[in-house]
Amino acid sequence: MSKEKSKEPAGKILNSDQRFRWVILFGLTILFSLILFPSLVTTKHEYDLGDVAERDIKSPRDFFIEDQVATELNRQLAEENVLTVYDYDAELGPQIALNVEEIFAQMRAASAAHDITSAPIPTAAENTDETSAKTPKPSLNVITDKRKYLEEKLGIMVTRGAFSALETAGFSEETANLIKQILLKILENGVVTNKEILLKEAEKGIVLRNVSTQKEETVHQLKQFYGLDQAKTMVRIVGQPLLNDLDYGMLNLVVDFVQRLIQPNITLNRNETQERRKAASSQIKPVLHKIKAGEMLLREGERVTEVQLLKLKALVTQTKKQRDLFTSVGAALMLICLLITTYILHLGRPGRFSAEHNKSLLFMACVFITFCLLAEISYKLSEVLTLNSTLPIQMSSTWFGIPLASGAMIVCVFLGIRTAVPIAMVMAVSFAVIFGNSLPYFLFFFISGSMAAYWIQNCRERKVFITAGAKLGLLNVLLVTAIDFYRADLSGSKLLYDWVFGFMGGIGAGIVTAGIVPLVEMAFGYTTDISLLEQANLDRPLLRRLMLEAPGTYHHSVIVGSLVEAAASEIGANHLLAKVCGYYHDIGKINKPLYFIENQTNGKNKHDKLAPSMSGLILIAHVKEGVEIAKEHKLGQDIINTIRQHHGTSFIKYFYDKAKQLKGEDQVNIDDFRYPGPKPQTREVGLVMLADVVEAASRTLDNPTPSRIQGLVQNLINNIFSDGQLDECELTLKDLHKIARSFNKILYGIHHHRIEYTERRPSAGENGKGRLKNGSADRQQAKQAQNIIEDDKANGSGHLRRLGLS
Repeated sequence: MSKEKSKEPAGKILNSDQRFRWVILFGLTILFSLILFPSLVTTKHEYDLGDVAERDIKSPRDFFIEDQVATELNRQLAEENVLTVYDYDAELGPQIALNVEEIFAQMRAASAAHDITSAPIPTAAENTDETSAKTPKPSLNVITDKRKYLEEKLGIMVTRGAFSALETAGFSEETANLIKQILLKILENGVVTNKEILLKEAEKGIVLRNVSTQKEETVHQLKQFYGLDQAKTMVRIVGQPLLNDLDYGMLNLVVDFVQRLIQPNITLNRNETQERRKAASSQIKPVLHKIKAGEMLLREGERVTEVQLLKLKALVTQTKKQRDLFTSVGAALMLICLLITTYILHLGRPGRFSAEHNKSLLFMACVFITFCLLAEISYKLSEVLTLNSTLPIQMSSTWFGIPLASGAMIVCVFLGIRTAVPIAMVMAVSFAVIFGNSLPYFLFFFISGSMAAYWIQNCRERKVFITAGAKLGLLNVLLVTAIDFYRADLSGSKLLYDWVFGFMGGIGAGIVTAGIVPLVEMAFGYTTDISLLEQANLDRPLLRRLMLEAPGTYHHSVIVGSLVEAAASEIGANHLLAKVCGYYHDIGKINKPLYFIENQTNGKNKHDKLAPSMSGLILIAHVKEGVEIAKEHKLGQDIINTIRQHHGTSFIKYFYDKAKQLKGEDQVNIDDFRYPGPKPQTREVGLVMLADVVEAASRTLDNPTPSRIQGLVQNLINNIFSDGQLDECELTLKDLHKIARSFNKILYGIHHHRIEYTERRPSAGENGKGRLKNGSADRQQAKQAQNIIEDDKANGSGHLRRLGLS
């Protein structure tokens, strides 16, 4: 239920939402304007660098010209003025010093206890990190292990001799303090990775940004910072006052440790510098020079210089934008007026689109935009191909070979000739605008499209596409001949190429239509006569399964198909669609065939042992199950809609009356015995509903004489009409009269009498009282058809008119 409810808004949009139609209108106009926009430029630059001017050219108005050289120079200066950004890590020195202090403390504890894990010395970092405190320390019993541990923690290489000297000194706290003091003094001064690159910025200075505080300062004295090699050299000089009391070996050990621990704490930030330079460059405005109205841009006889060419291009560009804006707005307004007029006069009339009105409009809009885009692309390609071709082919000749008539053919296949001709006219106007606002081309595309739609309207075989294309090709040859005579352009090669391209355009339109039609069927859920003919084949697996598993339903469906086909032909509906819908309308009975009276062969009715409410649910469920089967076999939206709507919102009278007898009228809800609907939305579905009821009821007649059949048909149609089941489809009273007459004719033939031979076995009808007694499980209301006739005759009312009488 939730899925069905979620689909309701989408269905409403595709059916009757007025706002969606306005969205289609304005969307179509905007897209057409965008497609048309490149062809609106009529002013072109006529000169190249070094050409000789044929006439004086003056500026028609004031305009500005950009000095690109000056603009680019200003941007380069702005980028050069941006100072290079260096990041200063003030926390690096204290972090290394703290690490040295902790590692030396651990090594002293390990040396005292012979194992660092047996007597760990708590440090500040360990006290604040319970996870690391619980992690066991590696064993330091072996000197090699201790040295590796020291190297890993300090991140430097420690020689065996240096480690032995430190171990001999017991990793004294004094040694650690000396290393820390010297290291901090070096790093506090600042150490840069590459001092040579830094000194290139000495004239401008640099921006030094503190990584921790994000504070920035401009520094001009760059020589004060140490390079990495210089910093290592300065270790002895800076540490001289502190290392006087140490012996030579320990002094060298401390100096070596400090040199290895030194890391650059001033680094170049290239990304930040580049971003600041880009920002400074983007803030520079173009350098413009004003050209006054009347100023001479180019004199006759002069060679075009680079500056003059720049002025001409600027004038053309600025004039082009203004002209494009006005022209595109005008074209959009004209297209809106044309579309609204066409919709009011042709497409919006009642009865044109009986269901999914907006979906049809969306389909036509897609076809229109697709072929306008094809026309624009072909226009551009023809210009390129004719310029580069070695054959004397004019660009206008290639236009006749574009299969634009295929648009009207596609619309005709799905929506009919009455819709295709107005669409052909709208597309012809658009194509004429694209191809130079030419009246002859408008007539060519309109006549070609309209006749292509006419020849394809009864397409029931694939070869019709090629046949229609060949006819269209011959018509195009005639039309291009008339256009050439009109233009007095009768050169032999031009006329020959026009004929060739015109005929190719007709054949191409048929081929393109044949290829696009299946795609449209899948994309929009349409059903063509070709696919209907395929589905009307009684050897299709689904119909064969219906014949084998539910033979009574199969026979009923075939007769319903015959009834609706004949009636649809009488009222001008789609008789092929009606017949196919009649074949498949009851396929939901395949799942439970024995619960429907027409499939019961042993005289036993399964509903006799069921509660009326359960019987009603089973009967109603065949609609939902039929929809699911139809979707599974991809029968098309038209057949799915027929299955869903062929019972409308009618109720199962037989089981409703039976439930009232068992429980009382107050205890029975009539909605429990009512089909969910919706009511029939098209004439074809309405025909299936009428034929379904009439065919089932005709089987209950004891002596089906013409008068009884006529009375039965008349009363059943009247009852359905009076119940409001036909309110939402477009069947008129005149149609109902023709339908009744057609049903009478077919039923006369089905229930005709034969000569009684002297020796014959009793017919199934003579021994079929059991079925008449039980009644139809799906249409039990038909059982009382004769009583209805007698009651209506007695009452003398309830009839709209005497249907089916000539």
